[in-house]
Amino acid sequence: MGGLVNRVSRIAGAVLGATALAVSLAACGGDSLEGGKKKDSGSAGDAPAGAEKGSLVVGAAAFTEAKVLAELYAQSLRAAGYSVSITTVKNRELYEPSLESGEIDVVPEYAATIAEFLNAKVNGPKAPEDKPVASGDAAATVEALRKLAEPRGLKVLAVGEAVDQNAFAVTKEFAEKNKLKTLSDLGRAKLKVKIAAGDECAVRPFCAPGLKKAYGIDVTGIDPKGVGTPQAKQAVKDGVDQLVLTTTTDATIDSFGLVFLEDDKKLQNADNVLPVVNAKDAGAPEIAAALDKITKVLTTADLAELNRKVDAERAKPEDVAKEYLTAKGLLNK
Repeated sequence: MGGLVNRVSRIAGAVLGATALAVSLAACGGDSLEGGKKKDSGSAGDAPAGAEKGSLVVGAAAFTEAKVLAELYAQSLRAAGYSVSITTVKNRELYEPSLESGEIDVVPEYAATIAEFLNAKVNGPKAPEDKPVASGDAAATVEALRKLAEPRGLKVLAVGEAVDQNAFAVTKEFAEKNKLKTLSDLGRAKLKVKIAAGDECAVRPFCAPGLKKAYGIDVTGIDPKGVGTPQAKQAVKDGVDQLVLTTTTDATIDSFGLVFLEDDKKLQNADNVLPVVNAKDAGAPEIAAALDKITKVLTTADLAELNRKVDAERAKPEDVAKEYLTAKGLLNK
């Protein structure tokens, strides 16, 4: 699935060197921001009639989940009386500086990843590895994020339950046979497991080394079939591998007969979804209130299902967002 692959690049982007961070939107030409922001034009055609609260630009990274979240945010803000446009920007190295400058007002983010991205930007490219600020504790991660974001003119809004982070799954039969519900259970079972994942799993602390250190899991090898790819999940379904690395918002694991094992010791960083806004242009309480409505109701399962509708059913992000918001009663003024 494209979203899963892009999520890996999202994580990798958090620890890119400072040189990559210096890339500006100007280098791409103004087209990636639809010719720049027109603050007072009120030109967004989907805004409610008589929208008078001003115009906002919501930024989205170029993968399914980010596009869905951007639509959720934009439609909620339109319902609150704002004129809103969405611009898709390739990656965080491009959209984060434009969020600071005010070319983009609002971005759906992931707490741990944006925290480490700013950690690298502020404290140097090796900081996320040498002195990480993110952890498996969502509240502590968001607190660290705010300390890095606020001096840069960014406001971090409330964090919610929905989380897109690394997750491990096994077959239902394997889980039932060995009485497995958590990764701790897998470690205690003393079973030998081969992991279907990216080849980097062998050295990344969240993958094989972390599973061994935190849970005592006996990892015998890595089958380099990628993160959350159909091939990786099929390998576990077929019994070639025992464990697959995917993400918490992977909506297809059930179709492969797989179940997640809970990361009960919080090996994975808290990549909970939350909005980050330009404090000067989008720091109004009304904006926070409109976005908080989504944050409070959106669950990881909801996000997985929205992704599935776009990726598997080829539905449009704007359509699945509208259907979801309507079902939750969030498009009523």
